[in-house]
Amino acid sequence: MYKASTGAPNDTYRVAQVANHGLLTYPHRLNFYDAPPLFEVTAEEFETSAIHRLHILSEIETSAARNRTWDELKKVTAIQCDQHLPLGHNIDKTEDLDGERRRDYLSHFVLRLAFCRSEDLRQRFVKAETTLFKLRYESDLINERASFLNSRDFNWIPVDATEQKLYAKELNSPYFGKTEAERLAEKYYKVKWTRVPDLVERRKVFVKKGWAYVPSREQSSIVFHEFETHLQRALEMTAKLIPRLDEDTRLIPVLDNLSRAFLNGISSEWTSTADAGNSETIKAEQVDSLAKKHFPLCMRTLHDNLQRDNHLKHFGRLQYGLFLKVLGLSVEEAIVFWRKSFSRIADDKFNKEYKYNIRHSYGLEGKRANYPAKSCQQLLTPGTSDHGCPYRNYSPENLQTALLSAYSSQGLRSSDLPEIMSYVKSSHYHVACTRVFELTHSTDGISKGEGLGGYENVIHPNEYAARSIALAKMKEEKVKEEPMVVE
Repeated sequence: MYKASTGAPNDTYRVAQVANHGLLTYPHRLNFYDAPPLFEVTAEEFETSAIHRLHILSEIETSAARNRTWDELKKVTAIQCDQHLPLGHNIDKTEDLDGERRRDYLSHFVLRLAFCRSEDLRQRFVKAETTLFKLRYESDLINERASFLNSRDFNWIPVDATEQKLYAKELNSPYFGKTEAERLAEKYYKVKWTRVPDLVERRKVFVKKGWAYVPSREQSSIVFHEFETHLQRALEMTAKLIPRLDEDTRLIPVLDNLSRAFLNGISSEWTSTADAGNSETIKAEQVDSLAKKHFPLCMRTLHDNLQRDNHLKHFGRLQYGLFLKVLGLSVEEAIVFWRKSFSRIADDKFNKEYKYNIRHSYGLEGKRANYPAKSCQQLLTPGTSDHGCPYRNYSPENLQTALLSAYSSQGLRSSDLPEIMSYVKSSHYHVACTRVFELTHSTDGISKGEGLGGYENVIHPNEYAARSIALAKMKEEKVKEEPMVVE
């Protein structure tokens, strides 16, 4: 192994010869991200790499909000990592191992730029990244983990045999039941006790004159604390330098969008083939039945208001219209639906004041842009619209009433409300919406913690509706395939 200078003081990339992969710029899956990336990237790669990592960090935060166990967290995070940011071992026959680690490296630093700008963002980023590091540390191969540890100076002092024998009683006291052979084979390292506060708190280490004697089995605590401290310092330093980017009109909007998404607990924009035109088109007369069975609360509320008042304000029409467009309502069917819904308005007024806007939202008028439907992140962002996310905007009393009114026929009970409201109270609005989906689709095979299936959380109203409709179709097909029993 040798070091290759990047041209910046103390900023080095390690290059290693690894079987099956030749020379690797990033020889380890584990990384402290010491040096900033000095390679060129496109604006698209800059943003997409960060969005992929945001999926994983958002899932980690969501798991904490849902009180998932460590094993459950490992499972759901592994799924997200495999899908969005795979990171193979050195012995894996991955074709682009260096490319995977390059994307991991880049995505970390992009999010570091986005999340360094406030104390709240920094704390949340450090917590999520440290958790991700712990998960990777546990899943790393023993020899590759050892290689990583040997590549860094953790400033720990190995305890020699004489000192270990001198304090044998104190060193062994936290670990009852160990055999004599195990006690003799155990290695210890000395560090300042402030570097392992978790072990001191749990009385897992012997402390003498400010030094904590850490057994090799607890060595990871030193590594995790070092990673956390290192990242905190790096974020504070980045925060001091970030004003230099204020004049960059390309990067600042991207960073703002990423940080808002993280604060709202949303990983990214939901995309689907429906954005380009849904092959499963729906008719105007189907909308009402679909709304009562498959729509999330935000769209269900807009639909109910439209049916009650025969009208919606501009932002409500825009939000609901784009949702129906992506769901599969053609422009012709949209005109039929809105004309029927606005039954109190004369034909001339409808054609002059509303028909143009409907066609415009489909890209058939004006600048002919293909407008996407509003995402959960956009609905959670305060703005001029009064038709945002009900979980955020409604009072607790009104929200509970709305939930029971909308979903009691689908299995939601008043006894379920305290759990949902606990997520709302902690500002995890997307988790509350996801939990409602689970409760109202339990008969479709969705269990608690599974989200939309595959542990995906709701990040877009159309995602909610599309998954609900798909589950209903699967259930219908299963019923058709079941053999008829004749008695």
